[in-house]
Amino acid sequence: MLLIPCPNCGSRDETEFHYGGQAHVAYPENPTELNDREWAEFLFYRDNTKGAFAERWLHSTGCRQWFNMLRDTVTYDIQAVYAMGTPRPATTGPAASEPGTASTAADSTTTGNAAPSTSSSSTTAPEGATK
Repeated sequence: MLLIPCPNCGSRDETEFHYGGQAHVAYPENPTELNDREWAEFLFYRDNTKGAFAERWLHSTGCRQWFNMLRDTVTYDIQAVYAMGTPRPATTGPAASEPGTASTAADSTTTGNAAPSTSSSSTTAPEGATK
């Protein structure tokens, strides 16, 4: 569970907040002049970066105010919280610039190798346990 630092109320549980999507997406200057493709790109196309990412959040059960947050999408580390309308701060931590997918390590649950061994080794029950 994340503790999100609301700029108005202090740190609160993530269940009090609603994600509002990518921050700093400018509304089109002349939306009536956009064709269907350009309008769709504005509405639905967003960055999906690995590493530091600027997001909008609403403290829906608290102060009901919107704010921006710079969060690492790999580690979930919150790097900065700042008011709407202010520029994105510089990244404070190391960014994960390496593109990637799920882990392929031998102990990873994505590879199917995380299950316990079922080899027929002799195990004894603790004293007092029933068989």
